[in-house]
Amino acid sequence: MAKKDFPEHIPLQGAASDDSVPVCETRHHHHIHIDSMLSEENLCRLADLFKVFGDPTRIRILHALSLKELCVCDIAQALGMTQSAISHQLRVLKQFHLVKYRRDGKTIYYSLADSHVHTMLAQGLEHVTE
Repeated sequence: MAKKDFPEHIPLQGAASDDSVPVCETRHHHHIHIDSMLSEENLCRLADLFKVFGDPTRIRILHALSLKELCVCDIAQALGMTQSAISHQLRVLKQFHLVKYRRDGKTIYYSLADSHVHTMLAQGLEHVTE
C-alpha cells in the first residue's frame, strides 16, 4: 500500500512521534537494534578473521588440514611451497585460533582448531559453488 493511501489524520498503530525514526512507504516505523555482540571491537575482530580467509594459500592450508593432520613438511610438499612459507602462514592461522598443533618428538603436527573452522570452510565452499 503506498504512503498516499493512508489518511494523515488516522494515527498508525505503534506510530512514534519522533521524525528521526525511518518510515518506509508502508508507514512502518523501523527501529534498528544492534546486538551487543556487534561491538566495535567484535566487528573489527570479525573483519580481521575474514581477511585471514581472504588469502588463497591460507585457504589451501586449511583445506589440507580439514582432510588430515599434517606436519609443515607434508603441507609444503602438498602445496608445492617452501616450509618457510608454510610456517609463516601457520603463524597467522595460529594467531587467529584457526589451527592447533601437537608435538610428537621433534615433529609438530597441525590440524584445524575446532569444528567451527571446518564449518566456515565447508559453508564458504558451498556458497561459492552454488
